[in-house]
Amino acid sequence: MITWFKLATRNLFRNGRRSLFTVMAIGLGFAAVNALGGFTAYIFTSLEDSYIHIQGNGHMSIFKKGFLEEGKLDPTRYLLNEEDVRVIDEVLQTHPEIRISTPELNISGLVSNGEVSTIFLASGRVSSKVDVIRSRSRTKVGNMRLFDGDPMTDDKPNGLGMSQGLANQLRFKQGDTVVVMAPTVSGQINALDGQMLQTFSSPVEALEDKLMLVSLEFAQNLYDTTSVDRINVLLNDGLLTQPMRATLQSELAAHGLDVEIKTWNELSTFYTKVKNMFDVIFLFAFLIVFTIVVMSVVNTVGMAIMERTREIGTLRALGVKRRGIVGLFALESMLLGLIGSLVGVLLTLAVWSSIATFEPTWIPPQITRRIPLEVYLVPKEMLWSLLALMVLSLLAASLPARKAARMEIVGALGHV
Repeated sequence: MITWFKLATRNLFRNGRRSLFTVMAIGLGFAAVNALGGFTAYIFTSLEDSYIHIQGNGHMSIFKKGFLEEGKLDPTRYLLNEEDVRVIDEVLQTHPEIRISTPELNISGLVSNGEVSTIFLASGRVSSKVDVIRSRSRTKVGNMRLFDGDPMTDDKPNGLGMSQGLANQLRFKQGDTVVVMAPTVSGQINALDGQMLQTFSSPVEALEDKLMLVSLEFAQNLYDTTSVDRINVLLNDGLLTQPMRATLQSELAAHGLDVEIKTWNELSTFYTKVKNMFDVIFLFAFLIVFTIVVMSVVNTVGMAIMERTREIGTLRALGVKRRGIVGLFALESMLLGLIGSLVGVLLTLAVWSSIATFEPTWIPPQITRRIPLEVYLVPKEMLWSLLALMVLSLLAASLPARKAARMEIVGALGHV
């Protein structure tokens, strides 16, 4: 076997220029696929982290059954009351896998500056608990300040945040008093004064002139209720999301609660759409690399067979069987794939280190500020790429190698 490896290696260097171009084609293809794969992994991780941690939604949310379909039309029927929340908290506290849980009440109504009014949508949350969720972020964005002004805190229950477009529309600035109006759960109109603490950019452009953030206490006072519409749950390990959902669903049902639990990826449809899009892009990129590798190897092996016809005849005359000829060219092709993949690993590391060194920035979907652009190293994908390219190189050489092995010995020896 060592002799065959020596022969295959020497044959590759006999026409170094052709082998070099083939190796570079494989290497560049490897680097392109894995750089795209690393960027895709970064996108997926960022979108997941954005929804779970940065937006403070946790790994799953508990709703009263029917809320997602009918809750906006009949809110009093599909809210979790104080007793429901108490029972849910007792169940959640029995599980050490749960890091923290926090109630939330989403509200809508009119916001006014005293002269004009406009529609708003707001999330009412417990600021201290949301801060705990955000502190678990795994990305660089989690350490960035994504608002202008003062942070929301529990000791300022009337403090609120406002999207930049909404603040500009009503000419609000930090510290101004904001009048918020909405119908209570019983149908009466209620109004509260709030103080604008911060402005932020909406992740959805269509909501740039409508979004607000308020405390849970403010939202409940405005709606004149002690109920909430959901409880967000953050786990210590995201891999436990599915089993924990099943466990909590059965335990809460045993306590007589008719609830439904949705995981973060079920609620974040944007993540699912982006993931499907990048999966298709990655497939097309791999097919392009597949075509380049196959054509390069076929060309290299085909030219080598034409140039080494008499050598093939000599080997056959010396007793080398047909499968030996096929094996020799297959080994050469596999070495091309291996060397090209190793070059690809080096190129991928070069791309990764360059991006880590120069730290370029960009504005991704759902985040309106410039953040660091990253490309992750995904060893598992790199290993699979290496094996795939070696197999592709081997298969690409099989057809011309079999053709070479079927040559007549006399004809091959007399080839000019």
